[in-house]
Amino acid sequence: MSEYRGYEGDSLEFLKTNQISVGDSVTIIADINYSGMIMPRYEHSDDKHIVLKLKSGYNVGLEIEKIEKIEKNQTTEKIIEKDEKIEKIEGLPKILLLSTGGTIASKIDYRTGAVTPVLTADELNSSVPELAKIANIDAEVLFSEYSENIMPEHWLKIAEKINEYSKSEYAGIIVAHGTDTMHYTSSFLSFALAGFPIPIVLVGSQRSSDRASSDAAVNLIGATKFITKSNTKGVYIVMHQDENDDTVACHIGTRVRKNHTSKRGAFQTIGDLPAFIITGNEIQKNTKNFFKINEYQPRIYLNTKIALVKYHPGYDPRLLDQIIEAGYNGIIFEGTGLGHVGKTMYETVKKAYKKGIFLGMTSQCIDGRVRMTVYESGRDLLDLGIIPLENMIPETALVKAMWITGNSQDRDEIKKIMLENIASELTN
Repeated sequence: MSEYRGYEGDSLEFLKTNQISVGDSVTIIADINYSGMIMPRYEHSDDKHIVLKLKSGYNVGLEIEKIEKIEKNQTTEKIIEKDEKIEKIEGLPKILLLSTGGTIASKIDYRTGAVTPVLTADELNSSVPELAKIANIDAEVLFSEYSENIMPEHWLKIAEKINEYSKSEYAGIIVAHGTDTMHYTSSFLSFALAGFPIPIVLVGSQRSSDRASSDAAVNLIGATKFITKSNTKGVYIVMHQDENDDTVACHIGTRVRKNHTSKRGAFQTIGDLPAFIITGNEIQKNTKNFFKINEYQPRIYLNTKIALVKYHPGYDPRLLDQIIEAGYNGIIFEGTGLGHVGKTMYETVKKAYKKGIFLGMTSQCIDGRVRMTVYESGRDLLDLGIIPLENMIPETALVKAMWITGNSQDRDEIKKIMLENIASELTN
């Protein structure tokens, strides 16, 4: 790793002239005085600025022409952190942490100045020391991917790994995951591992742990407390309830969406309160609508030939033709209101049904239930073979259809299972 990573041209020459490299702690005199650490830059950045991480955890870009003076405070070696060795406490429950690349607990790498994920039990313990008093944590890395790069093949790998521990002594399993697509992964695990004997909890962080407002440690502590105290099973997402550090929400994995781009309380249970609220050492149970399957019979298969179609005024039916011609096995419509698409779609919908493609209807509305018998247009779509999926979240319906068609190609069976409440994906 270069000690000048991301710097080139004028900015690189500036650092070399002043004998400064990435990871050095410096004081800079410019329009005001700054103290912090030199950070690496994005490889396509300009060469007129350097990046400084302030003690507050925020980064600032400083134009080199406006810097009057820069002084090194200490060498990189003097501020390298040392990991503390875990001392496991006999009698505490055991928890397995599987890392997929989401930032649950991370720290500064003072060689590069980058924020790196915590990947070992020892690093985890030193970053979030409160965990060692709650449970004995074992950590394992599955892969390291940004959330947007998590694909259905990654869901399979996660499920297969978790399945290996179905008869283990662990009290529960935590999956560290990026937030943007976490609810897709939680949905697949909910179906593929229905009936798993211990809780599976996905945890992420809206803000990296080098920021003062990070939610990483609080979310992880909340997930650990939930596993050790809730006496339940199923697949959940645990994240901040709101901007308050005192409260963490535990959402059923098939009934949750990320509804804000950056707030710490971005995740919300759709149509209900979160299943549990964790405040301090207290766990409040809010719902009786939990998982229906008691016997564990993993079905870790999927088929990606399912499309999620968001209807809008002006939607070109020829796009639906392309999905049909590409050999897709199912289409989940995200329709308007109670579950409608425009009449310009009818002929193509009829063609899809004749091809044996499963057709399901969800709503673009955040809350509420699909009711296709209220208006004539809805009844027309029912006659064309579209199945109303009650109040299933569109993303959950997509994943469920991927899972079902990976296990069966019979359209009647697919319809039956799509309407069967397996993992609380449907609520009253």
